[in-house]
Amino acid sequence: MPKMKTNRGAAKRFTKTGAGAFKRGQSHRRHILTKKSTKRKRQLRSASHVHPSDVAAVRQMLPHR
Repeated sequence: MPKMKTNRGAAKRFTKTGAGAFKRGQSHRRHILTKKSTKRKRQLRSASHVHPSDVAAVRQMLPHR
């Protein structure tokens, strides 16, 4: 059997928490920020968890985590 490889793009985007959930950053924070409200930009700072329906896909991309 060949080695199982980590998807490097996913490794840069997701981190596993102590409880086994996956944490991810929010999108829409890179550019065109002038038209977005301060409240919206502030709320995009915080990380959130991967949706339960996507956890299996993320776990497959990160086999060693």
